[in-house]
Formats: sequence, C-alpha cells, structure tokens
Amino acid sequence: MKAGVVAVQGDVTEHATAVRRAAKAHGEAVEVVEVRDSGIVPDCDVLLMPGGESTTISRLIHREGIAPEIRDHVANGKPVLATCAGLIVCSRDAKDDRVDPIGLVDVSVDRNAFGRQKDSFETSIPVKGLSEPFHAVFIRAPLIDGIGADVEVLARIDDRPVLVRDGPVVATSFHPELTDDPRIHDLAFFPETEVAA
Repeated sequence: MKAGVVAVQGDVTEHATAVRRAAKAHGEAVEVVEVRDSGIVPDCDVLLMPGGESTTISRLIHREGIAPEIRDHVANGKPVLATCAGLIVCSRDAKDDRVDPIGLVDVSVDRNAFGRQKDSFETSIPVKGLSEPFHAVFIRAPLIDGIGADVEVLARIDDRPVLVRDGPVVATSFHPELTDDPRIHDLAFFPETEVAA
C-alpha cells in the first residue's frame, strides 16, 4: 500500500507514523510518501490531509496542482483521512474567503470554533464503529456546523459533530495522529476490522 501525506504544511511526521502503525496492526506493508508536488497523488492508494494552517494548505495545493489530483483520488473511491485543517480544506464551505476548499466533504465548518491555542483540550469520545472511546486531542479545532444529507456522523461532542464520513473520506476536528491509538486511521483505511486501542 502506498500512503501519501499532503506535506505542503502541517504535522506530516506524526501522520506518517500513525499510518505505518495502523498498517502494521493489519499485517500490511506501507510505503509513505510526502506530497508536495503534482504527479504523486495518482500513485497513492490512500491519502492523509493533515492539520496545520488551512489558508496556507489551501493556497499551496491549488498552486502546485495537487487539488485536482486529490479530487480524482476520491472520485476513484480511494480513501482520504482529513484532520483539523485538512477537514477545513476538504469541506464544501470553509466560510472564509482565504480558504478555497476542494469540496470532498459535504459540510460547512467554522474555523477555530473551539477556541485559540490556549483553549486546546483532550477528551475521550464514543465513536461509531469502535468498541471503546477514543482519546481525542483538539488544537484550535474547527466546528462542523452544517452537514449534507449523505454525510455520516461518527462522533460528537455536546451534540456537535467532530468526526464524519462522506463516501471514502473520513474527516475529524481533532488530531488522531497525536496519540498512540491507530483506530481512527483504521476507520479511514481499514474499515472492515478494528484493532485494539
């Protein structure tokens, strides 16, 4: 399996480690490649859109010609995991003129809705499809405040969606790569089985 991590900006190393951990738990060999230019995504089986600065990520994936390749990846039914800023970039509506979203997930988002860096927090959340709660890390997290009819909500906090699936795309408000628990990456890339936390 070849896993591409969109590496124009954001927490690339942590996602590379997380997808390797998830693949190993399923007995899969994985090659992780960093995506900074066009021409790499078409060879990838799965993609990760990491957190970081959504305005910068958006600008660079459009400038480098990566955005249309990501859209084609999803159109071909290949999985994507988009976390935090990745969720914003993959949304239908980022509600911010500085972000040109690529519309992979039929949601609207409110950037930094959970607060600034000082308002970051961690909490355990029940997740549909997981037998035990997931310890989620929220850092300047976006709020999903509008959802299309075909979007499945997998987890909420105070009735606010924080983990959704839209076709082959799983998107989170939090940072699953900042824990040692591979189960969110499992949901995205190995949905048939669950490994232990």
